[in-house]
Amino acid sequence: MTPLTDTSPDADAADLAARKRRALYRANYRGTKEMDWLLGKYAAARLPDMDAAALGQFEQFLVLPDPDLNTWILDPARLTDPAYAGLVADIRAFHDIKGTLARPMTGADR
Repeated sequence: MTPLTDTSPDADAADLAARKRRALYRANYRGTKEMDWLLGKYAAARLPDMDAAALGQFEQFLVLPDPDLNTWILDPARLTDPAYAGLVADIRAFHDIKGTLARPMTGADR
C-alpha cells in the first residue's frame, strides 16, 4: 500500500518552493504600500536562501497586523514578541535602517 502523501525529498522541496511563493506574494500585498515595499523587497532577496524553519517564522510574521510590524521595524524597542527580534533586526539591516524612525506619541497626537 502506498502512503497518501509523498514524503520524498522532491516533494519536500516542491512544498518548500510553494510556501516560498505564497510568502513572497503575501509580503508584497500587505495592504499598505510601506509594508508592501519593506517586506516585499526583503522577501524577494531572502526567501531563496531560507530553510523550512526560517520560512515558518517568516510565515508567522506575515500573519501579524501591519501596524504592529511597522512599529517593530521602525522602533524595535517596542517589539512585544522577542521571538521576532532576529527577524526584525535582519529586516532593518537589509534596508539599512538605523536608530528609531518612529517618533514617540505625544498628547497632541491623541
